[in-house]
Amino acid sequence: MKLNKQQRMSKITVILEKINQAKPLDFGTIFSDSIELFKKTWLQGFLLQIFTIIIMMPLIIVIYVPLIGIMLAQSEKGYPDPNPFANFFAGMSIFYILFIIVAVFALSTISFVLNAGFFRIMKKLDFNEEVTSSDFFYFFKSHYFNKTFMLMLATVGIAIVAVLLCYVPIFYALVPLSFINMVFAFNPDLSTSDIVKASFKLGNKKWLLAFGLIIISSLLAQIVGMIMCFVGVLFTAAFVYHPTYLIYKEVIGFEEENPVEVIE
Repeated sequence: MKLNKQQRMSKITVILEKINQAKPLDFGTIFSDSIELFKKTWLQGFLLQIFTIIIMMPLIIVIYVPLIGIMLAQSEKGYPDPNPFANFFAGMSIFYILFIIVAVFALSTISFVLNAGFFRIMKKLDFNEEVTSSDFFYFFKSHYFNKTFMLMLATVGIAIVAVLLCYVPIFYALVPLSFINMVFAFNPDLSTSDIVKASFKLGNKKWLLAFGLIIISSLLAQIVGMIMCFVGVLFTAAFVYHPTYLIYKEVIGFEEENPVEVIE
């Protein structure tokens, strides 16, 4: 069963207290540990990218197939004509636009759930536990989907506000937002507001360290992936999640997880 209100309040209090008392972390140690952990998780990281592409494929088809058809028609004429593109966008109804927006949110929610499953897999591999591909779909349950949809709305809302404030705040928000999925993955019983609160608390506490690690790991993943003939990006893209996972592990840890799983 789920945690009651008092149990949730107790858990979030413990998490916030751990963040307040967090010890300093070393950039080099986290980065080197990320590389070591990636050696265990690269295959699951690759599967995550494949699953994500498969999920996003319907949306890509709906958006781009009409445009590809227009481009092919123009190639047969032998000269570029902007009118078909103008007519296409002018003819887009409000219902079609709403459909695209809803589809983006729905597929993004599914992708969010997949990522949460990957974080649990990462934790299992980190502790040398057995994993299966079905672990990716651990959160594919109705009560989790409702919460992840609300978390997606919160994430998008925060990002939009940050962008409207002349883009600079988005660099600040990048770090706390990167922890939302992580906090949810290991504390799915917490409320949406508590997950966001813990994510921003952790992001604020370790902002500079996390920001540096996210930038360096993203660049490294892209560079190594391109060296591997671009297809390698599918294998290296998930590396960016490893530093934030290790920060979460060192600051909050997982000792609170076992009692929760028993209750559930």
